[in-house]
Amino acid sequence: MFTLPIYNQEGKEVDTVKLNEKIFDGVVNKEAVYQAVNSYRANQRKGLAATKTRGEVSGGGKKPWKQKGTGRARVGSIRSPLWRHGGVVFGPHPRDFYFTIPQKIRSLALKSTLNEKLNENNFVVLDDFKVTTNKTKDAIKVFENLKLMPKKTAKSAGVILLLDKIDKNEKLALRNVEFINSNIARDTHAYEVLKHKKLVITKSALAELTKRFK
Repeated sequence: MFTLPIYNQEGKEVDTVKLNEKIFDGVVNKEAVYQAVNSYRANQRKGLAATKTRGEVSGGGKKPWKQKGTGRARVGSIRSPLWRHGGVVFGPHPRDFYFTIPQKIRSLALKSTLNEKLNENNFVVLDDFKVTTNKTKDAIKVFENLKLMPKKTAKSAGVILLLDKIDKNEKLALRNVEFINSNIARDTHAYEVLKHKKLVITKSALAELTKRFK
């Protein structure tokens, strides 16, 4: 059974929490994670690439010249794919890339990514996250206390903050912090956890997350 320290917003250890051993067992199922990531990324694709066939290109309704007697090759339309300004053969058309995977695999993938963060010591439990104002500096101060500030060369969000709920002040305070993304624990998914280096979760959000697997 994993036991983790609980930190307050000043970065001090105030308590410990025993993680549910049925969920946090340290096992990472890479196959389930692979399927979940593939499904998520495919479902983000819009599939709007399109080309026009010879029937969709404007013009070309009249036969350029008669079928026989000219000595030239027979042509039915000036919009033939062989001609300049003609249609496209076998070009892309709008399509739907969406596909689903079973709920059990999605749950197993999320469980695996959580365990991966746990194995890497990148799983941080926070007593609570509250900001009284909507100022960004107040939100950053919490992560400075937790020593989770990124290097200046970091170009992407490295911390995912999971909460049980996000009020207006918290949303406004976090929206301009480049190295942090936030979400509600019951809505998180394997891809979101996997792409961030550090996972910070409040005690109440951890309870919500545990309920999802039950």
